[in-house]
Amino acid sequence: MTTERTWDELGETLPGDEFRAATDGIVANIEKVIEGKTATVRLALAVLLAEGHLLIEDVPGVGKTKLAKALAKSIDCSVRRIQFTPDLLPSDVTGVSVYNQETHDFEFKPGAVFANLVVGDEINRASPKTQSALLECMEERQVTVDGTTYELRTPFMVVATQNPIEMEGTYPLPEAQRDRFTARIAMGYPDAGAELQMLDVHSGEDPLTQISPVSDAATVRRLIATVRDVHVAEPVKQYAVNLVNATREAPDLRLGASPRATLQLLRTARAVAALEGRDFVLPDDLQALAVPVLAHRIIPTADAQLARRTTDAIVADLVHRLPVPGERQRSPYDTRPPAPEAGDTNPYDPRRR
Repeated sequence: MTTERTWDELGETLPGDEFRAATDGIVANIEKVIEGKTATVRLALAVLLAEGHLLIEDVPGVGKTKLAKALAKSIDCSVRRIQFTPDLLPSDVTGVSVYNQETHDFEFKPGAVFANLVVGDEINRASPKTQSALLECMEERQVTVDGTTYELRTPFMVVATQNPIEMEGTYPLPEAQRDRFTARIAMGYPDAGAELQMLDVHSGEDPLTQISPVSDAATVRRLIATVRDVHVAEPVKQYAVNLVNATREAPDLRLGASPRATLQLLRTARAVAALEGRDFVLPDDLQALAVPVLAHRIIPTADAQLARRTTDAIVADLVHRLPVPGERQRSPYDTRPPAPEAGDTNPYDPRRR
């Protein structure tokens, strides 16, 4: 039977200087392979420290798999890669019980998910049945095969890539599967300078083969414990709830974000705050994360689809209209910055109390 994870498994927290040094080292290592995408790299690391899972969606050839593999190679821990294809079976992902002729008993052979970092390449090329094999392990961090439950160790992260669903030979991810991914990011095309640099760096040997780990699983567990200690003020928690509730009431959406989305939004905000060198979360963190954390979970109405309203645009509009906690109530159409109040200090810093 599986057991609940404890704080002892994560280890002690890291002081601010050590935390910054460790995370900056991971980001710099990944950027040896991925040029000009610092914000994307830092968000991928934030998802790892928030104990979440990352979905990278974009057209072929923009570096989705390289980002996933560079993140995996930057940490000295167990890594498994799954190439999702239409003939992939669920047992290839979770594992299977095989009869042992010598012991005359069934023996469990672990699947690819029994690793700290699982890289799932082109996840939407597998059938929905195989995609569903990831549901239990992504949410509960355990795998049940033939009535026996096997626990997955921390850190555990699934980094999946997928091509847009309009591509040939792809299957759209089910709503339950998308909801288990903490964030969805798009690589986008590099700017001219980064692409020119890429020609020099990638024209010879693949830089992915040149990088070596700069951290390990034990350090990552301590980083996760540090992120859990980041303070979240009550107004910020209320703002997160209001933001998610706004997706459920938006007229352009027929399915809003789930309570799981609220939890993961706050966890990722803690990680982003820690990466910025703060021990408290700001509403700005939630605003910056609203699109990558919420947009892939919601479903627009038929009218919104006909009007070509994307979920990213709908979430961004909700963020723009929703009042920020502590801000004086004003028209959602007033784009002027609010005037600072005399003698006001940061209400979200725990040291203020």
